[in-house]
Amino acid sequence: MAFFGVFGKEKKDRLDDGLQKTRENVFSRLSRAVVGKSKVDEDVLDELEEALISSDVGVETTLKIIERLEERVKKDKYIGTDELHETLRDEISLMLDEYKSEESPDIEKTKPYIILVVGVNGVGKTTTIGKLASRFKSVEKSVVLGAADTFRAAAVDQLKIWAERAGVEIVEHGMNADPASVAFDTASVAKANGHDVAIIDTAGRLHNKVNLMNELSKIKRVIQKVIPDGPHEVLLVLDASTGQNAFEQAKQFTAATDVNALALTKLDGTAKGGVVIGISDQFKVPVKYIGIGEKVDDLQIFNAHEFVDSLFKK
Repeated sequence: MAFFGVFGKEKKDRLDDGLQKTRENVFSRLSRAVVGKSKVDEDVLDELEEALISSDVGVETTLKIIERLEERVKKDKYIGTDELHETLRDEISLMLDEYKSEESPDIEKTKPYIILVVGVNGVGKTTTIGKLASRFKSVEKSVVLGAADTFRAAAVDQLKIWAERAGVEIVEHGMNADPASVAFDTASVAKANGHDVAIIDTAGRLHNKVNLMNELSKIKRVIQKVIPDGPHEVLLVLDASTGQNAFEQAKQFTAATDVNALALTKLDGTAKGGVVIGISDQFKVPVKYIGIGEKVDDLQIFNAHEFVDSLFKK
């Protein structure tokens, strides 16, 4: 079974509901911009630009989208306001396709599959790990969790609760233990016990970049002593509702380690869902998971076309 096949396709209506606030934010403004107009002009594009920026698409990505629309208007000579909706949808879909996630290695051929999870406190990192563990377990994949966020006791305790809830093994040495030691032992247990997946939590701090880089580099090195090609996935978890703060965190973590996948949480509680588009574009790292609610099933594999379809749902 391929790794990406683990989750299957979630109910589309959950995604539609999860993006409701962002959809209303963008398209209520867009509707006002086109009232009384028959074609897309500079005023419409200016209003659209403001709507995208207010949804935290980001200035650079917004300007790129506007430029694409201007090229489309120039090429087609005329775009009516009725066509703007579909044109914008097409351009954003094309943009997301440029950074879509390639299918990860086959779990059957990559055993144990090591996921290193990074991100600051409060973004839903531990919850995301727990949901991933539960979903893997639901398709009969054996999982071990590594509690390498030893900076605060709550992180270890929360992960233990999720491990118990999901019915999976956990490696933990308590608070103030060496994170690299926990990571090494987790990889060793995964290998020795034949686990399919190991998910390793890391400290949720954005201390200075040098220390962050050194700590994450050390963790990766010790994992590679056990699993030479690990970790197979470095997953950065970001809280979509923080908007521009999520951009800054992405900047720091992508500079500190080889992030190759993103998870955007809490999309259901924000009008800033445009951050998914902006972060994909600015950091050239694919969004792999999105969180649209509290239930285990509300952690979905990101599908660009379904996301855009829900974002533009009338």
